[in-house]
Amino acid sequence: MPAYPGDRSDEIVAALGALPSGTPVSEVARRLMDLFTSGSIEPGTRLPPERQLAASLGVGRSAVREALAALEILGIVDVRPGSGTYLRGEASELLPQTLRWGLLIGERNTVQLLELRAGLEIYVARLAAGRMDADGRRRLAECTTRMADGLDDLAAFARADRDFHQVLAEAADNAVLVDTLHVVRSLLQVYADRAVHDTDAAEVALREHEAVLAAVQAGDEDAAASTMAVHMATAGERLRAEVP
Repeated sequence: MPAYPGDRSDEIVAALGALPSGTPVSEVARRLMDLFTSGSIEPGTRLPPERQLAASLGVGRSAVREALAALEILGIVDVRPGSGTYLRGEASELLPQTLRWGLLIGERNTVQLLELRAGLEIYVARLAAGRMDADGRRRLAECTTRMADGLDDLAAFARADRDFHQVLAEAADNAVLVDTLHVVRSLLQVYADRAVHDTDAAEVALREHEAVLAAVQAGDEDAAASTMAVHMATAGERLRAEVP
């Protein structure tokens, strides 16, 4: 694919439209991101110059520059000195970055994130129970074995715990669902890493994971969802205790 599939500056500028006076940089980034993830622009397309974007949006060049810098950090655009700014990836590939940006620039409510994570994990477990193959069930069982072996090594326990949920997510075979869950997990990771801090808590978590494993191995979608709901309830309580 060529680095610059045609000059679409006029089309891009026309699609943006002016923003209200005094619009903050975050809103400039949102407007640009809405267009970039709409699927109407091919990956590798060179974007119009900053001055042209600024004129179209009705904002200063510094606001556009800062917005593009933020989007570059998030992996949505690629700024090439002396060449220009280019769109990265297909719209679907930009979804995780888009979700992360939307959550990070807003006021994060950790309790609401915990509730969202619980709902996503429960649905993932339900899908995984109906879709997981023999290799996935074997890998899931290996994760619980590692968790049992890691009761005296909580760092190893936490790694096996994360891997357990990742195997479930892969088996769910729903990219949008998994991308959303990945973003939420990332935002909660700082608390999750501290949540299981003694052997008693690890033993409770292990029993909960073993119950999910049994339901998934049986292909029982309702049981997988209900056992994950139990796990999310106790895990949520532990996480809430870590939130300042």
